Amino acid sequence: MSAIEYLTKSLKSARREKNLSQRALSLKTGIQQTQISRIESGQADLRVSTLVELARSLDLEVVLIPRALLPAVNSIIQKKNSSDNGSITPGPAYQLGSGADDE
Repeated sequence: MSAIEYLTKSLKSARREKNLSQRALSLKTGIQQTQISRIESGQADLRVSTLVELARSLDLEVVLIPRALLPAVNSIIQKKNSSDNGSITPGPAYQLGSGADDE
């Protein structure tokens, strides 16, 4: 899946999770409903300013991260998505050795 496909599917998913229609999102952002439809279906070339506006209206943030940190970020997102109540259980970001010899 390309980065653009990932972004458009993520926006659509977030909109649905918030129980917003395209029309409601249009009213919230000022972006035409037809444009939102074209973005979600991958038929429109998504401008950065439009992406930021849509993301923020859906309580998301557009962030560029170093590629080397992508596995860590994906792990955090996966933990959040798999938790029952949507909160992340605090824990170490890394663990040294097996734990027995670390004391």
